[in-house]
Amino acid sequence: MILTPEVSWLAILPDLVLALGAAAVLLVEVQWHPVTRVLAWVAGGSIAIAAGITVLQWLAASDAVAAGDLGSLTAFSGMILMDGFAIFGRLALLATTALGVAAGWQFFKDLGRRGAEGLALVLLATTGFSIMVASNNLVMLFLGLEVGSIALYVLAGLTREDRKADEAAIKYFLMGSFASAIFIYGVALMYAGTRQLTILGLGDFLSGFIVSSPGVILIGIGLIVVGLGFKVSAAPFHTWAPDVYQGAPAGIVGYMAGVAKIAGFAAISRILLTAVDDFEASFLPAIAGIAVLSMLLGSVLALVQSDVRRMLAYSGVAHAGFIMTGVVGTSTDGILFYLLAYAIQLVGAFAVVAAVSGSSGSGSALSEYRGLSRRSPVLAGSLTVLLLGMAGLPLTSGFVAKFGVFADAWFNGYEWLVIVAVLASVIAFAFYLRIIVIMYMEDDESALIEVPGVVRLVLGIAVVATLVWGIIPSSLLDVVADALPL
Repeated sequence: MILTPEVSWLAILPDLVLALGAAAVLLVEVQWHPVTRVLAWVAGGSIAIAAGITVLQWLAASDAVAAGDLGSLTAFSGMILMDGFAIFGRLALLATTALGVAAGWQFFKDLGRRGAEGLALVLLATTGFSIMVASNNLVMLFLGLEVGSIALYVLAGLTREDRKADEAAIKYFLMGSFASAIFIYGVALMYAGTRQLTILGLGDFLSGFIVSSPGVILIGIGLIVVGLGFKVSAAPFHTWAPDVYQGAPAGIVGYMAGVAKIAGFAAISRILLTAVDDFEASFLPAIAGIAVLSMLLGSVLALVQSDVRRMLAYSGVAHAGFIMTGVVGTSTDGILFYLLAYAIQLVGAFAVVAAVSGSSGSGSALSEYRGLSRRSPVLAGSLTVLLLGMAGLPLTSGFVAKFGVFADAWFNGYEWLVIVAVLASVIAFAFYLRIIVIMYMEDDESALIEVPGVVRLVLGIAVVATLVWGIIPSSLLDVVADALPL
């Protein structure tokens, strides 16, 4: 008899819907050449259906946990997980994608007929990263990582006419390929040391056996962290980020950065905190070192930038360090809260950048934001709230997110790391405040900026989420508390 794995369509249906949506966008464009608005409805419908199915996954997983039937949370011979951690990761990716597409709508319109290619690439990138956050097999995780990453490489240079976009795409591709090679080499060493490729299998093996010579395993863990560290732009693996943030089309950079952060840290958290947690004493000091370098380097270098996009890039490096403190704290709920809150803030911030400097252009000089409060109070007010959220001021989701990951690290014995993180947050506040001062304290005679309705909607959602999750954090904390990995 040929044994076939039990097929759970519910486990992979969101990914199938997104992939079919990408194909549908291209087919509709080739067959009927409709206006771009029709393609947006196709893409938006795919995202909405995938989100609805993911909510059904959450309900099914909750029922399985309540019944004690944890075996039903794995599918396809243990290749795919349907636990709360994977489902919340999918929901965060879909929320970021929906806001990213809306924020970059003008970019897709500017592409003309190639707008279909852009929308299809966005859906394919989300498909890959969705597979990544739900993978229980390291090779499957690598495939999801590559599908998502390759789509982002193409998106970075999709405008073609802009030399800076071409440069950004080449740098992103070369550094991303290098990181992928390091990651898969780490996976190979993990298999050589344990003969396991599944994340749950690694955990069972390491908890059931005493490894007398764990050198190969530790090197494998290090290479995996380095490979994923490139993807989340953690220092010292961040060198590509400023050029890519500055050169890629502004309308899509927020989406690109947000989904890469969510998927990358979801993979880091699942591997380090559930598969190889028996080696925490060996790798947590190294993770703390990466966190310190990221926080300090990102915050200090952001202070000397004259381009808002490069400033946000180095801010992203600092935030990667802040999220790393959550990894050191070994608690996933703080990490998930931080990832969703920051991704939404990032998409909103780049929506403002696109409105000020153009959705398809490269670069966004700080001087362009002089007097923005007069030229567009909506953009200035929204960016102010989002920047204050990124800075971690009270009554914003950024404060709750930072407090959560800092508290986890403190209670895990890394008090010195929390002290460094607080100092880095103070430094970071300086460059966020610099942008706000320029918008409100300096005059400029440029023309008023008209803000499209869809951008107003994105900014409204981002600002409301930042404030609501800061004032009533339990509205999201109660959800992430249930989003536990197996």
